[in-house]
Amino acid sequence: MKLRILLVEDNPLTAKGLQYLLERENYQAFLAGRATEAEEKLNERHYDLVLLDISLPDRDGYTVASHIKSCYPELPIIFLTALDDENNVIRGLELGADDYIVKPFRNRELLLRINNILKRHHKVSTELKTEHITVDLDTNTVTVDGRIISLTALEYKLLVRLLRNPGQVITREQFIDEIWDASGSVVNNNTVSVYLKRLREKLGDPDLIETVKNLGYRIRDNRPSSSAGTA
Repeated sequence: MKLRILLVEDNPLTAKGLQYLLERENYQAFLAGRATEAEEKLNERHYDLVLLDISLPDRDGYTVASHIKSCYPELPIIFLTALDDENNVIRGLELGADDYIVKPFRNRELLLRINNILKRHHKVSTELKTEHITVDLDTNTVTVDGRIISLTALEYKLLVRLLRNPGQVITREQFIDEIWDASGSVVNNNTVSVYLKRLREKLGDPDLIETVKNLGYRIRDNRPSSSAGTA
């Protein structure tokens, strides 16, 4: 079951960008642009974490944080704001926030902090699993039908990216942007094909990674017969 994050942010572009980032990491992200809307959404369903801006159109984020701690004391809060002075940071933490992150921020750092907080508050799985493949994220161990296989760092990252969003098509451009560009390497589409071919060979079944013609790739672990090609 996907963990739910409520994102309270009044800038539509920032909100949509963050929603995309969170959903790419397999979270469910719900948006609220005002304090009153956030409180309404909190009454509607359970959330696992709140990302909270301070500067909101109707009331400030501190008021929302106070409401959360009064009604949902176990719900973790991360302030995500442009206000970087010491007084605001101290006030946010004194209200019971688990973290205070200043804009602009690095996406990877934000995701790491979210993950760390959720681990403290929930028993977050450290495994990615399909019917035949298991990845232990703590030890970076990959097994296929109980057999441990050895992957290079890039092969491992490709597999994890596919497993985080089972059934979702990942384009070559996404692989390049998220895996190679992040490390500063310059590659092309052919490089992605080569690495996926090697990964398929190590998994022992080319059908576990499906090629969706003219779109990209997705993980599939039920091994049905298919006309999909290989990379």
